[in-house]
Formats: sequence, C-alpha cells, structure tokens
Amino acid sequence: MLSRVRVWLNRTYAENVFFMDQLRRNPSDRAVEIHATHGDADSPVLAAADTADLEPEGLSPAAYVEFALDQCQRRGIDVFVPRLHQSAIVAHRADFSAIGTALLAPPPEAVAVFEDKVVAYEAVQAIGVPVPPWFRVRTADELVTAVEKLEADGHKACFKPASGAGGVGFRVVTRAPFSLTHLTGFPSPYVPLDLVVQALEQAEEAVDWLVMPRLEQPEVSVDTLTGPDNRVRLAIGRTKNGRRRGFTLDERWLEPARMIAEGFGLHYLSNIQFRMFGDQPVLMDVNTRPAGGLHQLSLCGVNAPWAAVQLALGEDPGVVEPPFLGQDYTVVSGPRQVRPVTIPQQRIEESAPLLPAVPAPAVEAVEAAASVLPL
Repeated sequence: MLSRVRVWLNRTYAENVFFMDQLRRNPSDRAVEIHATHGDADSPVLAAADTADLEPEGLSPAAYVEFALDQCQRRGIDVFVPRLHQSAIVAHRADFSAIGTALLAPPPEAVAVFEDKVVAYEAVQAIGVPVPPWFRVRTADELVTAVEKLEADGHKACFKPASGAGGVGFRVVTRAPFSLTHLTGFPSPYVPLDLVVQALEQAEEAVDWLVMPRLEQPEVSVDTLTGPDNRVRLAIGRTKNGRRRGFTLDERWLEPARMIAEGFGLHYLSNIQFRMFGDQPVLMDVNTRPAGGLHQLSLCGVNAPWAAVQLALGEDPGVVEPPFLGQDYTVVSGPRQVRPVTIPQQRIEESAPLLPAVPAPAVEAVEAAASVLPL
C-alpha cells in the first residue's frame, strides 16, 4: 500500500482551495494530507487544509526559508508548493531535499528570468517568441514619450509594474480629462495621462513600469507541466473572451508556450499568457507557479495538480493528454468556509499550530468554474 503524501501550500490564493480538492480526489486514489500557511487567519485555504499555521509577519526572505525548512521537517512535508518568497526558497532546493521535501517549483535561474518582465521579454524574444512593443519607464518624461510613440502608431497605451503578479497595477492611459465619467459605475482601469504625470512628478521615488500597447482578446493562458528533464508533459490553453471561457489545443498558443517552458526550464507547473497584437499572438506574461484557474482543466478530464505532485515525487505521469475539451464556461462566485474564529495575524506563539479546520457558518466567496451552454 502506498504511503500518504503530505503537501504544503504557503500563502497562496484563495482559489487554490480547488487545487487542494483535486489533490484529494486524485485518480491514483492516494491518501493526501494538505498543510497550509497564510498571514490571514480568515483565508479559506487554512480552513480547507488538514493542518494549518499562521505565518509570522515581517520575515526577510532568508528568515522565511528557515521558517519553511522548519515547517517541512516538523510537518513531514513530501511536496512543497511555494508561492511567497519562491525565488529564495528554490535557491535552497538542496536543503529541502536533504530533509525529504521536493519543491514543486522551477530552478532559481528560471524564476529569476521571469521576475522582471523586461528581462523576460528580452529573453523570450531571443528564442523566437513574439512579444509586443514595450518601453521601460521610471519618470514622467519617459512615460509621456512612450505613450506618444504608441499613440503615433495607432495604439492605446497601458502600463503595469515591471515586476508583479496578476493584474495588480495594470492601467490603461486615456487623454480624456478627469470627469464624472470616472466616478460613475464601477471603478475603471482607465486613468487620464495628465493625472498620472502629476502623480509621477510628485512622487518621492521612481516607479518601474512597463508601457506597452493594450493587447486585444482573446487572452489565452497555457498551463504547462514540465519535468526536470525540460520535457513538457502537459500543455493546455484556457481561453478568455469577456465572460466566455473555453479551452484550446491550437498550436499558435501551445508551440510558443512549449518553447518557453522547455527553453528556460520552467519545471513543474507554470502559466504562460498570450494576447493578440494585431493578428498575431504575443506573450503577455509568464507565471512560474500554478495558475489560480488551473483547476478549470478538470472540465477537460485532467487533474493537473496531482500529475505535478507525481512528477515531483519521481513518479512520472508521462504525457498528459486531455481526453476531451470541455465546453465553454464562465466563472462565478460561491461560498467557502473559513475558520470559526478569527485569530489576530500578529501572534507571539508562532510555533503553535492552528487546529484542523472544522465546519463553520462563516463563508468567503471563492471563484468556481461553472459550465454554460455555447452560443
């Protein structure tokens, strides 16, 4: 009888409660116990886990590595899926391996390339993957110059931090003056150029932004699973066009994703995002971690989290082909339990674990995939 597998997810997204669900419902019928840590006592991942700890706040990356090593040793972790301080953690892969913990994350060289979007764009362009025009800006004058160049070519300009995850900090530049239009309805990503320039001129420190044309839909996120031998085991695209989402195996998206995953050694789970620039797919972003929406591949009959854990354990699942492509779907919110008692985030007894999750009336809305009929 195969032994149980202990998996740890640190300070991860709420949506990864579905990642945890899939590990427990693995097709190998293997017993899985999940440990979770977070800085927010009300994170639903803590309630969804078998065991949980609050993370101490204010740790340096080096101190966090020591905290992580202690967690792995005390909890008997077989596979650690790091999100917070990923780059510092993967630099100590040998230390984790020495205590019997496999890291489900790429090597430090691959993580370093994609921490900075400018470095990433230069690197992928060098291997033949198309990227959009881009400008790195740190001052108001550089921003105005970049916006004017893009507008002269007929593009709307947008900007986002040169380093960061998800859509945090993404804005679209407009020439429209600030007015009641900006104060009606829901908050918009559109910001008047003059207000951005004013904010930069008044800022006490320089920004580090990537300015580029606003790319068009569809957006395609390719989830990849790559082995330590740099061979891709799984590549499936998730499409997004407005509310409508779906799946694709179109090589226009999958081929450049494989080139990136194999060329840079993006071992285990990564998410590589593309959008359209004119009539050409171009790279938008690369995440060296499992995507929050990875569980949506279950609509194609694929359990990507479990295949990744198998690979990390040295139990190669081989090439994972979807038995079918699920129908189009949308994403809705649903309730998910949180712990019955809110515990202060700052806690002196850092070594004292939270108790295993118990049913509670409190809930938090977490996105869930729900299929819809095609148009």
